[in-house]
Amino acid sequence: MTNLIISSNYENIALIEQFLKDSTSGLIVTASSGNEARRLISGDTKPELVIIDTPLSDEFGQDLAEITSVFSAGVILICRNDISENISHSLPENVVILARPFSREDFRNAVGSFPEISGIKPESADILTKIEEMRLINRAKCTLMEYLDFTEPQAHRYIEKQAMNNRRTRRETAEKILDTYKK
Repeated sequence: MTNLIISSNYENIALIEQFLKDSTSGLIVTASSGNEARRLISGDTKPELVIIDTPLSDEFGQDLAEITSVFSAGVILICRNDISENISHSLPENVVILARPFSREDFRNAVGSFPEISGIKPESADILTKIEEMRLINRAKCTLMEYLDFTEPQAHRYIEKQAMNNRRTRRETAEKILDTYKK
């Protein structure tokens, strides 16, 4: 298994490398720019997991995340929290956004989003269902922030309150929000 870390910051590469060694096994390859990563991917390197620490020296990294997700690689896009809110709805579903600053546990959870890559076997289907529900709720929050100019805490509270008032689950409420605003 090959893991590809793309970052223009060598300290971040070392930190991500250490976190990655704790979370999964396999060969770790690094690149310091989007162009270098593209050369590696088009060559012999076929990574199963790609970690992009944005911004890169020659691009932001969002386009690279979309391209690498096409190769059936799991992609973790690391960016600032305020940026993550703006781009999360425009990325493919196999791209996990990890907002900076993050902990070792946050990183492990992001890698765990790809059970076939991380070697983590979920104890039950409930774990995967909860992850999917969290993604759906986060997309609904981003939609509320985009269309109603809510902050993240306001969007979270709105979803919680609507679910409680309408006697629905948070998932059902999030689906209704997405149906309403994403037509």
